[in-house]
Amino acid sequence: MSEYLSVTGGSPSAAFFDLDRTLISGSSAFTLAIQARKVGLVPTRDFVKDAGGAIAFKLFGASDDTSDEVKKRILGAVVGQRQVDLMGLNAEILPRLIERVRPEAKRLLERHRRAGRDTFIVSAAPQEIVEPLAQALGMTGGIGTRSIVDNGVYTGELDGPFCYGAGKVEAMQSLATWNVYDLSQCYAYSDSASDLPMLEAVGHPVAVNPDSKLERHARRNGWPIVIFSQRTKSVIRRTLSTAATVGIGAGGFALGTQVHRKNSRFRR
Repeated sequence: MSEYLSVTGGSPSAAFFDLDRTLISGSSAFTLAIQARKVGLVPTRDFVKDAGGAIAFKLFGASDDTSDEVKKRILGAVVGQRQVDLMGLNAEILPRLIERVRPEAKRLLERHRRAGRDTFIVSAAPQEIVEPLAQALGMTGGIGTRSIVDNGVYTGELDGPFCYGAGKVEAMQSLATWNVYDLSQCYAYSDSASDLPMLEAVGHPVAVNPDSKLERHARRNGWPIVIFSQRTKSVIRRTLSTAATVGIGAGGFALGTQVHRKNSRFRR
């Protein structure tokens, strides 16, 4: 991998990783839905509908209308549920997600740590899943979708931005302000054109296993394009126009439970 990527230290900065099909192979939402169905938190009919939606997203991407529908589904699914029950799913979900972390992503995380750069997950997945996963991977923190909790029960309303599209940028900008990151020195990775706002917000965007729209945009703008294998192979492709030094990235801040870390000073 060293023949393709060079990560150096400098002013305070961070690396921002999309989760699904970037940091991990496949969909975290599907893994969450399977386990939620097993314990009775998601009815079978909703599981089937969400599975179909996940397939459609994979094949055709997401428009503003479909992303609004995704947001409604995410919030609607937890209305009346106890937060402790969702957090309890981590015992089964986290090992499965960790198994699916791409080997190349693990190496990139390590290179960023050695360069003194903070690393974050940014995902529309629930904060109760994203933050523990980030901790388990030794990352600085995670951005996830946070829902309002009243007396331990979800109300079905957002508590902060929906961490999708422009919502990810809002989170990253807030984190950059508090931690004095220079976004022009930061890195971001994603596979999807839905994350163009996140990629365009940093100085070092990288397209990972990109969908067709993101690949076209990356080629037009001279962004690095890397292909992560499903298993163990290293990066095998990049754009010819990429400079010798290529950024790597993952981003986020804690939107849910307050995270106390030496490297993260964000406070709501």
